[in-house]
Amino acid sequence: MAGSKEIRTKIKSVRNTQKITKAMEMVAASKMRKAQDRMKAARPYGEKIRNVAAHMASARPEYSHPFLEQRATVKSVGVVVVTSDKGLCGGLNTNLLRQLTNHMKAWEAAGRTVRATALGNKGLGFLQRIKAPVISSAVALGDNPHLERLIGPIKVMLDQFLAGEIDEVHLAYTRFINTMKQEPVIEQLLPLPKRQLTGDAAAMSTSWDYLYEPDPQVVIDQLIVRYVEALVYQAVAENIASEQSARMVAMKAASDNAGNVIGELQLVYNKSRQAAITKELSEIVGGAAAV
Repeated sequence: MAGSKEIRTKIKSVRNTQKITKAMEMVAASKMRKAQDRMKAARPYGEKIRNVAAHMASARPEYSHPFLEQRATVKSVGVVVVTSDKGLCGGLNTNLLRQLTNHMKAWEAAGRTVRATALGNKGLGFLQRIKAPVISSAVALGDNPHLERLIGPIKVMLDQFLAGEIDEVHLAYTRFINTMKQEPVIEQLLPLPKRQLTGDAAAMSTSWDYLYEPDPQVVIDQLIVRYVEALVYQAVAENIASEQSARMVAMKAASDNAGNVIGELQLVYNKSRQAAITKELSEIVGGAAAV
């Protein structure tokens, strides 16, 4: 059995760790609320531009954007990986990267090459470790991401898609369900799947058309690019909300575990102290009897 001094040192060390995890839990809870508000604030814009894109696609103007046309054969796949910059958030990044690994193996088994854009330090480090081709990246996005930081890396992927070097683009991120549940998602980004270009059922029951000024090509080009950027920004906002929620839950579990460890060590310390006192009493009684 360890001595009383060693046990007291362990208790003090675990108690200090508990203070850190408790503070991180409170910080994550505060950031989580702000991240959720930011995510909810971005949803109306995404829903509105999705409805406009859906009506535009159903109207079938004389100009069709390349982002809307399916390729006959898919030889190369691009994937935008959205992860966190920091750890200590449970299995958030691990679950997403494990699912991404399975998809990449399936693509490679089908004879497709894979290129990646990393948004987040954890995803960039993972892609570099598995030696996946990373064509662009953005790290240190912070708790309040700005679209200006995302446009550059996304444009690299879009340009390669327009040039025919990539036939499909997928988006991998963690979708926020609630505080206790976050879901890893890998969905097709380009060409825009028809299931994403669906708006409200009542609104879509009638066919809409638009007057394009100065001409359809200029307007549609701008709209579709903004639509893709809105999807990526929404994915980043969802991932940040998921990250803070997962970190809060992980730090609460760590604080609770630290409390259990402290209780167990305190019990061992009391037993050790009691044994030492009993031994001293026995020695005193033995000495008195000898005298």
